[in-house]
This record gives sequence, C-alpha cells and structure tokens, in this order.
Amino acid sequence: MEENQKGIKTIQDIAKLLQKTIKFISIRPRSQKEITFYLQKKSPKNQEKQKLVLKELLNLGLVDDEAFVDWWLEQRATFRPKGKKALMMELRLKGIDRDLIERSLAEKVDEAVLAKKLALKRLSFLKKLPSEVRKEKLFGFLGRRGFSWEIIRKTLDEIL
Repeated sequence: MEENQKGIKTIQDIAKLLQKTIKFISIRPRSQKEITFYLQKKSPKNQEKQKLVLKELLNLGLVDDEAFVDWWLEQRATFRPKGKKALMMELRLKGIDRDLIERSLAEKVDEAVLAKKLALKRLSFLKKLPSEVRKEKLFGFLGRRGFSWEIIRKTLDEIL
C-alpha cells in the first residue's frame, strides 16, 4: 500500500513538473539547454524526473532546437538586428549545436541588409554631427552589434 502511494506521489510530481515546464515554454520558444536548466532548478535532486519530463516534451514536439533557432533569428532581425558573430555567440550560449547555427545563419541571415537597415536608422540620430564623427560612431555601433569589418565598411561606403 505504501509503495502505491509513493508511486502515485511520484507520478503527481512528474505531472506537476511537466505542467510547469509547459507553462515555461508557452511564454516563448526555448532551447533544449534552457529547458534542462529550468528542470534542474525546479527539481534539483531528482534527475530521473527531469529526464522523464524532457523525454515527454520531446515526444510532444515541444522541444525543437531548429524551430527555436528560426524563431530567434526572426526576432533578432525584427527587433534588435545583430551580425552573424553576435548571433552565433547568443545561440551558442543557448546551447545550440554549432552546425545548426552555421547552417541557419547561412540560409536566413543577410548581414548586408541588416547592417544597412541599422545604419540608416542610427544615421537619423547622428545627422547633426560632422561627417567624420558620424562615420566613426556608425562604425563603432555596427561593430558592437557583431557585424564584420568588411560588411561595416561596405555599408558605410554605400550610405555615406
């Protein structure tokens, strides 16, 4: 009888953890590494429960690093564009495989277009400055956003 109660308690714990994790994922897409860290935080002592919940999430199709990368790149392009170097670092921190990152960046990110869009937007704030200062500030801005020097140079030559 006592074993049955422990089994039921374990199943309830797993169901609660699964429910919390689904709520966590519903806020925005998550990488597998983010979900793993979340599970470790919510159930630090029981790796077996963590594995069962992660396995169930994988079976339900709620954990998909490829879809996460697509979503991340789309969000970055729309709201806070960055260069390939910066995007690669962000995605590596999210636990995404290097091959998947490189393939996705090659297919979905056009650095020249993003750099031009950013530079034109920033240029409107810098229009009162002298030409050399404006160029220097744009160069630094794009560099901090992870664009390569080659792309920055081409973009600045094009818009200035």
